[in-house]
Amino acid sequence: MSEAKQKKYKKTFDLVFRKKEKKEKPVHKIFKKTPEKKPNVKFWDQLKNSAKNISFTRMSVGEQTFFIKRLSFLIKAGVPVLESLIMIKEQTRKKGHVMILETIIADVTRGQFLSTSLAKFRKVFGDFSINIISFGESTGMLSDNLEYLAEELKKKNALRKKVMGAFIYPIIVTIATFGITGFLMVYLFPKIMPVFTSLHITLPLSTRIVIAISDFLRNHGLTLIISIIIFIIALLIVLKQSKTFHFYFDKLIMKLPAIGSVVKNYNLANATRTMGLLLKSGVTLAETLEITTRVAGNLVYKEEFRKMAKITDRGEKMSAYLTTSRNLFPDVLTQIVSVGERSGNLSHSLIYLSELYEAEVDDFTKNLSTIIEPVLMIIMGVMVGFIAISIITPIYSITQNLTPK
Repeated sequence: MSEAKQKKYKKTFDLVFRKKEKKEKPVHKIFKKTPEKKPNVKFWDQLKNSAKNISFTRMSVGEQTFFIKRLSFLIKAGVPVLESLIMIKEQTRKKGHVMILETIIADVTRGQFLSTSLAKFRKVFGDFSINIISFGESTGMLSDNLEYLAEELKKKNALRKKVMGAFIYPIIVTIATFGITGFLMVYLFPKIMPVFTSLHITLPLSTRIVIAISDFLRNHGLTLIISIIIFIIALLIVLKQSKTFHFYFDKLIMKLPAIGSVVKNYNLANATRTMGLLLKSGVTLAETLEITTRVAGNLVYKEEFRKMAKITDRGEKMSAYLTTSRNLFPDVLTQIVSVGERSGNLSHSLIYLSELYEAEVDDFTKNLSTIIEPVLMIIMGVMVGFIAISIITPIYSITQNLTPK
C-alpha cells in the first residue's frame, strides 16, 4: 500500500472515532455525580461575587491603620503595589478582609488605580482615606501619602479611644449604684417589710416611699427594663433613619453643660485635621470642604461645612463664614484660620488647630474622672443612705415603744 493511501485511511479512521467520541461524551456526562456539574460551580461563584459586592465586613480604624502602614512600608521598600497587596492578603486571617483584598488585587491586576478599587468599599475605608491615596497616585507620592494617612488615622483612633474611655468609669459607677439600689429594693427590703406591717404603726415618709418603689420594682421591674431596652433601640433606629431628628439630637447634646464642650472640641479636632492634611496633600479647598462634609459624623457640623463649601465656591474666605457661627467655631479658630489664609499656610494653621483641640480633649478626659468621681460618690451615698434611713427609722421607733416606762 502506498504512503498516500495509508495517510488517507488514517485520516478516515481518526474522523470516525472522533465522531464517536463526540457522540459518546454527552452520554458519559449524564452519569456524572451531581456535585461535579458546572452549573453548581457557577452558582457558588456568583454567590461569592455577590457576597463581595454586598459586603457587611467592617474594618476598625486600627485595622485600617495597620493595613495602610504595611502597604506604605512595602511600597517604600520598592515592592510594586500589586505584589504588596498579595503579600498582605497572604498574611490576613479574617475572611471578610481577604475577600476585600481579593477584589482590590483583581482590580489592580486589570490596570485600575488602587484608589478606584478602594472606592468600591467606601463604607469600609471612607472618603478621607480614598482621596488621600488618589492624590498620592496622581503625584507619584503614594508611599508618603500612605504614611501620612496611617499617622492621621492612628491619631484619630487614639482621640476616639480617649473620649470613649473617659465615659467608661462614670457609666460603670452609675450601673453599680443602680444595681446596689435595685438589690436592696427588690430582695432585702421586702424581707424586713412584714415586720413593719405587722406592728400596725405609722411609718415614716421615707419608709413609705421606699415601700412604694419596692412594690413597683417587684411587680413591674421586668416591664421597666424591657421598656428601657426598647426605648434605646427605638432611639438608635430613629437616629439612623431620620436625619432631622439626628440633627436636633446632636444639637441638644452640644448644649449639655459638660459633655457639649468635649463634643465640640472632638469634632473640631477631627475636622481641622482632615482639612489640614487634605490641603497639605494638594487637594483644593473646594474638594477639601466637600470631603470634610461627607466625613463629619456630627450633623450640625456637617451642615455648617456644607454651607461653608458654598460660600468658598463664590470666592469668599472661610474666616468670613466662621464669624457667623461663633457658638460652633470659637474666636481662636477664626483668628488662626484668617492668619493662615493671609499667609498662604492654611494647611499648617488647620493642623495646629487640630493639635490644640486634641490637647483640650485630652485634658478633659484626664480630669473627667477627678471631677465626676466625687459627684457619683455623693449620689451613690445619698441613694443607699436614704434606703438605710428608711429601714433604721421604723426599727428605732419600735425599740423606743418597747422600752419600759
